Amino acid sequence: MMFLAPTFMRALAVATFCCALFGPVLAADPKPDALVKTKSVEARVLLDERIKTDAALAADCLSEGKKWLDKNAAEAAAARKADPQFFRDGGWDFERKYEIRSVVADRYVSILRNDYMNTRGAHPNSDVNTILWDKTDNKRISIRPFFTETADNGATMKAMVKAVIASLRTEKKKRDAGDTATDEWFNGVAPSLLKVGAVTLAPSTEAGKSSGLTFHYPPYAVGPYAEGEYVAFVPWETLKPYLTAEGTRIFGGARPKGDAEEP
Repeated sequence: MMFLAPTFMRALAVATFCCALFGPVLAADPKPDALVKTKSVEARVLLDERIKTDAALAADCLSEGKKWLDKNAAEAAAARKADPQFFRDGGWDFERKYEIRSVVADRYVSILRNDYMNTRGAHPNSDVNTILWDKTDNKRISIRPFFTETADNGATMKAMVKAVIASLRTEKKKRDAGDTATDEWFNGVAPSLLKVGAVTLAPSTEAGKSSGLTFHYPPYAVGPYAEGEYVAFVPWETLKPYLTAEGTRIFGGARPKGDAEEP
């Protein structure tokens, strides 16, 4: 039988007592990379650790994030001045998170930008958008370089929208939300880069490749608020006829099983 020193036993007893009294010690919330805190609002921006390893990307995200903070702080201050009674229970609360979703060909970085907004209404709201970052040129780009043409209502965009809507219908069926898998809810998904949805390069089972495109929709975009966020997946094979040489180079493999389970 192992003998435990009295000092260790006392420390163990104290620790056990504290856990019983106060519960387990939880990890502290991450420190914001930018913060605005006033009587009207608390708003913060958080960058994931991988973004911080790329100085140019981190600076770009932080610059955008700070503008978002300042805009919301100004709106909160104006709202408090106009209707102070709506701030009796506290100020507005905002948070923006930047997280890397995938890195393809060691060049193209897909980033999810998730926003949380609480203006003391019936319920908080959220939004999602995406960034595609070119590490070689240190700038944001679109998916245009991967396709031979991306004209509004062109062949590529029509094929993309058709595949997106088919994916959304499947996702709704999984959630028993088939009643909203109607054209009415998909009217906002149009054959245009600006209207098809916020897009990322999906991870792949093949290293350095992307398995296709994922399109991210916040609550209300393609269904009622209660259905939450949706993600549509379009495999690269569906868009193979429209790929450029660069598109052919970066796409391959299949979507990892775990990725399909992410929200």
